[in-house]
Amino acid sequence: MKARIATFILLFCLVPVIGQEGNPTGTVLPKDSLDTGAPLIDSEYLEDQFYVGFSFNLLLNQPEGVSQNNLISYGIYMGFIKDLPINPKRTLALGIGLGYGVNSYYSNLRAIQKGEDFQYIILDEEDSYKRNKIETHLVELPVQFRWRNSTATDYSFWRIYTGFKLGYVVGSRSKFVTSEFKDSFYNTDTDNFRYGLTLNIGYNTINFHVYYGLNNLFKSDVPGPDGADLDMVPLRIGLIFYIL
Repeated sequence: MKARIATFILLFCLVPVIGQEGNPTGTVLPKDSLDTGAPLIDSEYLEDQFYVGFSFNLLLNQPEGVSQNNLISYGIYMGFIKDLPINPKRTLALGIGLGYGVNSYYSNLRAIQKGEDFQYIILDEEDSYKRNKIETHLVELPVQFRWRNSTATDYSFWRIYTGFKLGYVVGSRSKFVTSEFKDSFYNTDTDNFRYGLTLNIGYNTINFHVYYGLNNLFKSDVPGPDGADLDMVPLRIGLIFYIL
C-alpha cells in the first residue's frame, strides 16, 4: 500500500512538468526589445489546472435496514487536468487528468472478516459503537468535455465541465470502533475498477461537483445481510476548486 501511494506521489509531482506547455489564462507575453507597442496577448492560452475538492458521499440502493451518516461520509480528491482546446476561441476543450481520491462511507452496515471471506450485518440501534465505515483509496483518471467563456485576459469566467471519471481502488479498508474494541482490515470484495459520470459547474475558482457511479461499490457476487447482492452505487456531491 505504501509503495502504491509513493508511486502516485511521484507521478503527481511529474505531471505539472507536462502541463507547462503554453501560458495560462490571462498571461501577457513580454514585449520584444524592438517593439514599442502594447504587450502581446497570448491567443493560444491553456486552462491547465490543478484541482482539489471534497464531497458528501451517498450510497444508493441500500439494503432494507441500512442507514448512512451522510454528514461524515466524505470524499477528498486532488489532481491535475491537461487542457486540450478544440475551437479557435478556446471556449471548448477536452480535459484529461490524473488524480487521487479518498472516500469514506459511514453506516450501520458492518463488515466482518472470516478467513478470506467477508460477512455483512446490520448493526441494531442498541449497539453501542463510535465508528463504522468502509474507506477506499483510488487513483483516478478524469476525462472532461469543457465549455467556458474565458478569454486570454479574463481571470474569472463561467464553466461547465461534463464527462466521466475512471478509477482504480488501490486499497479498501473496513473499520469498526467501540469504546473497548477496534476491528480494522482490508477488504478484497470491493469492485476495484471504478467508473462514473461527472458534472462540474460554477464560476471562477469554486465549482459545484457531482459524481454518479455507474458500477456497484462491491463485486457482483457479494451478499448483503438479506442474502441478496450488495448493489450499492456511490453518489458524491460537493465542491471542487480549480487553481491555475
